[in-house]
Amino acid sequence: MLAKRLMWILWPAFLAACAMEMLVFGLVDPSEIQWRGETLNWGRQAFYTLSFFAFWLVTSAASGLTCLLGMGPAEVNGGHRAPALD
Repeated sequence: MLAKRLMWILWPAFLAACAMEMLVFGLVDPSEIQWRGETLNWGRQAFYTLSFFAFWLVTSAASGLTCLLGMGPAEVNGGHRAPALD
C-alpha cells in the first residue's frame, strides 16, 4: 500500500513540476536571475535542474498533505483509535 500511496503523491507532483517548469522558464531567462544583486554564474541546465527538483519537492509536499487529509482517523493513528474527549 505504501508504494501505491507514493505513486499517488509523486506522479501528480512530477506532472505539476513539469508544467511549472515550462510556465516559469517560458517567461524567465535563467541567465538573468540575480541573487542579492549579483547575477548567478550557473549554467542554464544546472539552473533548470535545480529549479525542477525544487518545484517537485514543493508539489510533492502538497500532494502528500492532500493524501494525508484524505485518510481516515484509523489510518492516521496506525489502527489505534484516538482517545475520546469527555
